Amino acid sequence: MASFSTSSSRPYHIIIFGASGFTGQFVVEEVARTASEGPKGSLKWAVAGRNRTKLEKVVEQAAGALSMPELKSEVDILVADVGDLDSLAAMCKQAVIVLSCVGPFLESMQLNYHDQAAEKGVYIVGSCGFDSIPADMGVIYTRDQFKGTLTAVESFLTASAGPEGGCIHDGTWQSAIYGLADSNKLRSLRKKFGHKPLPVVGPKIKRRGTLFYSNELQQYAIPFMGTDPSVVKRTQRYLTEELKESPVQYGAYVGIGGISNIFKLVFAGLMFFFLVKFSFGRNLLIKFPEFFSFGFFSKAGPTRKQMEGSSFRFIFIGEGYTEGSDPSEGKPNGKIRTLVKGPEVGYVATPIAMVQAALTMLNESDSLPNTGGVYTPGATFAKTTLIDRLNKHGIQFSVL
Repeated sequence: MASFSTSSSRPYHIIIFGASGFTGQFVVEEVARTASEGPKGSLKWAVAGRNRTKLEKVVEQAAGALSMPELKSEVDILVADVGDLDSLAAMCKQAVIVLSCVGPFLESMQLNYHDQAAEKGVYIVGSCGFDSIPADMGVIYTRDQFKGTLTAVESFLTASAGPEGGCIHDGTWQSAIYGLADSNKLRSLRKKFGHKPLPVVGPKIKRRGTLFYSNELQQYAIPFMGTDPSVVKRTQRYLTEELKESPVQYGAYVGIGGISNIFKLVFAGLMFFFLVKFSFGRNLLIKFPEFFSFGFFSKAGPTRKQMEGSSFRFIFIGEGYTEGSDPSEGKPNGKIRTLVKGPEVGYVATPIAMVQAALTMLNESDSLPNTGGVYTPGATFAKTTLIDRLNKHGIQFSVL
């Protein structure tokens, strides 16, 4: 079992890597805010990245934003660069947990590193931000609240901005560009796992169209393009194969509002899918995020005022068989609706989710999977109190 406590050679509970990026700034502030929730009421932490001067600025800004001048003398700064493996190794050796704010890691990690991680007792948990903790833990919460065997869940996401409007920093936009450019690689990667299909319990979930009017949301909706469906699927595979639980089928949708938004979205989508196929197109998309996304993504990112006014709601609608009914016979006879709601997705909810995930690992190491490895959030935290912790920090789970 991996040790989740600090030692003289591993002085830090948490190192925030990539702390000087747009998301990093807010993760630093969230760690500072919740340091008293660390083991034995204290948390030893540091920031790391390529550029010492930028990192000092981040700590200074956090000290100002939180009125915690002591941060400037208490938070250590480490220099580490993705291009320099020795510097990464030196950083990792000093931390119990590294919170990485550097780019997306997905399934290739699981294929290439799961066995090595298991052997060394290292836990690598991807998608611990708004992608994909609300969806992944939301499905688990819905299943745990349902009295009986839950067989299928659909989620409907809506995000709203306040009077100040809102936008998302273009780092996220770039991840989407590279993600879509690589989607063919991902298909062949999934074949390499050689997974048997998961057993289907109850009727097979119906996929909805590319664009449909959702009665659940009372607005138009489209399938959700993010990583949530693949993360939830990996979690359900783990729960079924390792913990012998009954798998839940999942469909994810996002509300896009009224008719005018449909035209914008279709136009932006067509442009995006056309341009993302060519390197000149990707360069255009990266240079002019505001133009190609109707201002949804911006190089400057949202202001703090815009963040305060924004929020999200995930409605989960599940069906299954109540206690005492046999899931192999007849139609599902039970329904459940749950809600996960929270603050602005990119820079308020994501840091809360990441930091609570880290604190859960530090405080509840006995409830994690038995061996190290590359895991989804749901696989890692299904048996912990992460949902209660998130509830206390403004990402709220409830049964409707």
